[in-house]
Amino acid sequence: MITLIMYMTLAGVFCWWAILLAPWRAWSIREQLEPSIGVEVNRFFSDVTVLIPARNEAQFIDQTLSKLQAQGEDLRIIVIDDQSEDRTATLAKRPGIEIISGTTPPKNWSGKLWALDQGLQQVRTQYTLLLDADISLSPGILEALLNKAHQENLSLVSLMAELPVKRFSEHLLVPAFIFFFKLLYPFRLSNKPESRMAAAAGGCILVKTSVLKSINAFTSIHNALIDDCTLAALVKQAGFKTWIGLSHAVQSHRGYDSLAAIWNTVARTAFTQLHYSLLLLFLCTLIMTSMFWCAPLSAIIYADKIFVASSVLTWLAMLIVYTPVLRFYRSSLLWGVALPVTGTLYLLMTWTSAFRYWRGIRAHWKNRRYEASEHN
Repeated sequence: MITLIMYMTLAGVFCWWAILLAPWRAWSIREQLEPSIGVEVNRFFSDVTVLIPARNEAQFIDQTLSKLQAQGEDLRIIVIDDQSEDRTATLAKRPGIEIISGTTPPKNWSGKLWALDQGLQQVRTQYTLLLDADISLSPGILEALLNKAHQENLSLVSLMAELPVKRFSEHLLVPAFIFFFKLLYPFRLSNKPESRMAAAAGGCILVKTSVLKSINAFTSIHNALIDDCTLAALVKQAGFKTWIGLSHAVQSHRGYDSLAAIWNTVARTAFTQLHYSLLLLFLCTLIMTSMFWCAPLSAIIYADKIFVASSVLTWLAMLIVYTPVLRFYRSSLLWGVALPVTGTLYLLMTWTSAFRYWRGIRAHWKNRRYEASEHN
């Protein structure tokens, strides 16, 4: 048993230092885009159409539209009401907003992608902004997105929304969500044209309309649950340049008032991330156990020099790589000490996702159920 723990401890130490020293610095927050300060910007956006798929978003849609219209003039905004059961469509009715009454998704289509496909048929502008219904844009960020696309000849620019961090569960889990996402999809690699890695954050994606139509989006990815990264991969495979970054100017106002709320959100796609593979699930479990338990905590069980040294090296690397995202979220660095607990919770969410899949539920979201048999 001691030998097994020792090997897992050394593996955990290796993983943390590999993350820290890897040249693509997945833990860095350098890839960031914010509005220009004190610079006069063009406030006419006749070359942009915004598509907002909205299903049961009455709580958020008014704020989203108000912030969006404040970006500037001549911005075409289309809300696709995805058969909402609340007052979403009623609250979206205001001057300058077009509303499409969405139809029932065809078999094997995700609801969001079907809504976006219906909206795309109405787009004639050079750019399309895909925006979730719970996202607020700070003044000037749309101009910053367009400038980024023009200056670097990008066909897709995506910003990961800043999530609310107010409650205990949010402090514990939200920064870690961004941290783990960046480990899975290192932004620096994703932004390199020569790299096969591709990533996007579905809450805010600016993309050339001609590119969307040339790759037959959204039909070609119609059943994808991780639709943002799937779209970015498709754009990149077609030979176009993509970019993803963080921003304080793109904010989600969908808070998580309980651990269960975050749990269900993560469990919705966690096993999908592992391609529904039992082997990858066990490998993930082994790696996370070595990283979050054996490596940092083995010295508590065995007061041997190798275990003590391993624990010290692990905590050093772990806190170094987790600190940037904590600072981005203006959270106390003391939350880094809770990372083993946080990592364990995310592992349990992944197992929850797997158990649901084995029971025949690929995902369940907004009163829609996607069967496990539908992913092929």
